[in-house]
Amino acid sequence: MPPLLPNQLLFSLEGLPGFDAAAFAAVHASGAAPTSIRINPAKPPATPPGKITPIPWSTFGYYLDQRPSFTLDPHFHAGTYYVQEASSMFLEQALRQTIDLSKPQKVLDCCAAPGGKSTLIQSLLSPDSLLVSNEVIKSRVSILQENMIKWGAANTVVTNNDPRDFQRLENYFDIIVVDAPCSGSGLFRREPDAIDEWSAANVGLCWQRQQRILADCWPALRQDGILIYSTCSYSREEDEDILDWLMTEFDAASCRLDLQPGWNIVETTGKKGGDGYRFYPHRLEGEGFFIAAVRKQDGATFSTPRRLNQPEKPGKKEQEMIRSWISPANPSGFFVHQEQIHALPESRLTDLAILQSTLYLKEAGITLGQAAAKDFIPHHHLAMSPMVDTGVPSLSVDREQALQYLRKEELHPETIHRGWVLVQYEGRNLGWIKTLPQRANNYYPKEWRILKRE
Repeated sequence: MPPLLPNQLLFSLEGLPGFDAAAFAAVHASGAAPTSIRINPAKPPATPPGKITPIPWSTFGYYLDQRPSFTLDPHFHAGTYYVQEASSMFLEQALRQTIDLSKPQKVLDCCAAPGGKSTLIQSLLSPDSLLVSNEVIKSRVSILQENMIKWGAANTVVTNNDPRDFQRLENYFDIIVVDAPCSGSGLFRREPDAIDEWSAANVGLCWQRQQRILADCWPALRQDGILIYSTCSYSREEDEDILDWLMTEFDAASCRLDLQPGWNIVETTGKKGGDGYRFYPHRLEGEGFFIAAVRKQDGATFSTPRRLNQPEKPGKKEQEMIRSWISPANPSGFFVHQEQIHALPESRLTDLAILQSTLYLKEAGITLGQAAAKDFIPHHHLAMSPMVDTGVPSLSVDREQALQYLRKEELHPETIHRGWVLVQYEGRNLGWIKTLPQRANNYYPKEWRILKRE
């Protein structure tokens, strides 16, 4: 029997646009929840089992008619798709309708873990844009880093900073996305255990935390820049009230978004005239969600410091060594950090210097590998990237072998090549092995290995 929804929550939602208490309770009692994924347009698409249906407000999102074991799907580990809740994919519309995605943009995803919205944003940006994906909690930044590596894009940086640290980058970003920590009532259907953790007191704490995050990162947004705020909460305090607070405390103008009638998204207006958008599971195929966009009317443009410590460039020998590993169709700027060679769009190397001078960086661009005395040691990040050259030796494996590899078990490949080999499943890269005369060493990251069996 599904757990009962908190009466205090139900009472607090009465009168909100689009709320229907009976339908709301019924959809939560049904126990049914849609499963959705978003494909990675930079990689060969994988066809999930069963029937798929496009998510109407998403270019790359699909509903599945059944929920497979994603853990046991090698395509998932290859980064060909991301499992994401459908309502939150509406972020795409907020971006497309407020900015010109064909132009280079500098974007901050302030509360990015586990990486759903960051991977979505990256898929929409131009190759010469820059995405900074930040997570303040150290225990969560590792999963963000893993998901961004699997996504395989070169124009991303992962940081582990408090939102207040971004005040040092005044007027730097064109777009800031704040998917704020919240009381989580919008996820009750997907995560029933969250019901026991909900309380009005926690809503109040989240309301205060959301204000602090927004106040801390607001200075980093340039004049005419866009801030997109979202939560997975139904509570007015965390949604319309925060939008009112933004428009009261800062010189922020609301951005109204166009909705299609068939989407069944509810438009709501705050007391200050700000436009917000509510998602209810009894009205559409998705979970509870709120989103709003505002434009910054004050501020200025960012001034690049005159003196910056530019990233160290790899030497001529190192550059020659990596050329055979990288597709010539992927021109990049290269830099060295802690003996590892990285690739980032050439136009963003100065931005890297700016970020390094102000933030703690966990990952920048694509880690290609290390140039040793007689050999190049490729990094797993290179295997996950479209940058890897098609001429690199590869080994095609079946599903059972792919799962063995992903469990970091020993493989016995039938290949005459000796040295580094790219393991592929149905044309999708999984990682590296190094073949020796009597064995093959498995270089899949041990902290990512899957433990689940069939």
